[in-house]
Amino acid sequence: MSTHKSSAIWKGNLAKGKGTMNVGEGAWQGNFSAKSRFEGSKDGTSPEELIAAAHAGCFSMAFSQALSEAGHEPESVETKAEATIEKGADGFSITKIHLTTEGKVPGIEKDEFLKIAEEAKENCPVSKALKQGVAISLDASLL
Repeated sequence: MSTHKSSAIWKGNLAKGKGTMNVGEGAWQGNFSAKSRFEGSKDGTSPEELIAAAHAGCFSMAFSQALSEAGHEPESVETKAEATIEKGADGFSITKIHLTTEGKVPGIEKDEFLKIAEEAKENCPVSKALKQGVAISLDASLL
């Protein structure tokens, strides 16, 4: 089993506050705000962008592995992910994630490429977590 850690600090209220997210233990750090999250401001990132990045990375790895297992060694797989957040009756939700991938895979036919891509989409760990839900626990302390 492998456990991965990230963290976030938020200061202030939602509208005027700002925060910093840290991925891993020093691998990446970025700012985020209500404007970067809900208004598309480019002055920071958002949790949804990080979920999209995680999904793109997970899918690319799973797709590369599945291609290799099928006897088609990929030269490269590039995936973009778009995560959409919308306000509904019960508040904000991520309503969809769209993956767009391009692969440089010598000797593979288009139909097989698409079949393996679909299988990777269904089976990468991030897809599974988003599709099936994961157990979420919480420890909270008042300072």
